[in-house]
Amino acid sequence: MPKILFLGDIVGRPGRDAVRARVQALRAERGFDLVIANGENAAAGAGLTAIIAKELLDAGVDALTLGDHVWDQRNFDAEIGGLERVCRPANLPTQCPGRTHLIVTAAGGFRLGVFTVLGRNFMNMKGECPFATADKILREHGKEADAWIVEAHMEATSEKVALGWYLDGRCAAVLGSHTHIPTADTTLRPRGTAYQSDLGMSGPYASVIGRNVQTAIARFLDGIPRKSEVAEGDVRLCGCVVEIESATGLAVKAERFEESFPKS
Repeated sequence: MPKILFLGDIVGRPGRDAVRARVQALRAERGFDLVIANGENAAAGAGLTAIIAKELLDAGVDALTLGDHVWDQRNFDAEIGGLERVCRPANLPTQCPGRTHLIVTAAGGFRLGVFTVLGRNFMNMKGECPFATADKILREHGKEADAWIVEAHMEATSEKVALGWYLDGRCAAVLGSHTHIPTADTTLRPRGTAYQSDLGMSGPYASVIGRNVQTAIARFLDGIPRKSEVAEGDVRLCGCVVEIESATGLAVKAERFEESFPKS
């Protein structure tokens, strides 16, 4: 029964350091067959680069997803096509570079399909309907994998919840990301799809969603734009563990994952 760890948004160097230090050990300690992570905040808190993607993949992550910060780093649009285990949000305009989904294979041959859809509420990027895009990928590529995990990179919790119900029974999990705060609603939907509204971030929690506390407070007080550095304290890896029945491609167990770094 494959066991998958999906880590929430890796934020800056603190998040990357935790991934490098712990992912390989976690695979051995917890028996994870595959580790997936959202890497959209891995480069100084905004975006990803090919060098950092390779660093995370070499550290034991099997696949990296991205969100609304996908194009924040200069020239990443030219790099993403060469990254075979990195996918952009699937519902971006079709002319955007990069893969819309990934299929990664565990040591025992289990094939997991992964893709991300962006929300359309309170988001600044143009995207096609996430519900229709999920339908299309599962319809056209569903048989290429033994199970699928759909990442809902969305601001509105209601949109994530609705997608979780919409895809119940058609994928192993719908896991939310983007807001960087882990939610306590991990569950199995009635037809076998695991759900969590937000995985949280893998990064510094002595922060305002990963950024320096005082800078964030000052911006709320006076509205003046400021450069906001990635914070450093209370680093944690956060996400969700999903166990999947290979024969059905559906989840049999899901639980929140959280670990402090250094490990306490």
